[in-house]
Amino acid sequence: MKNKKVPMRTCIGCRQTKPKSELIRIAAYEGEVNVDVTGKAKGRGVYICPDEKCLEKAKKSKALSRGLKVEITEETAEKVWKEMAENAGKD
Repeated sequence: MKNKKVPMRTCIGCRQTKPKSELIRIAAYEGEVNVDVTGKAKGRGVYICPDEKCLEKAKKSKALSRGLKVEITEETAEKVWKEMAENAGKD
């Protein structure tokens, strides 16, 4: 039997490569930025660890707006971070 290839993605906060299943996807589509729980939403996406440290690093370096190639307002960023915290607590 062949081993199945595990998709790897890079976290925008800590810049470490991890399996896709361990990360949370944030997607931007038509100016709307949301946490993509399913991992299959339309639009440009970035991945981040469900960890407070990674969230803070990404916030500080403005990696979210750079990765999504969309201007992120402070209120949009807060909404996304709040959704991330809620989804991270479910695991």
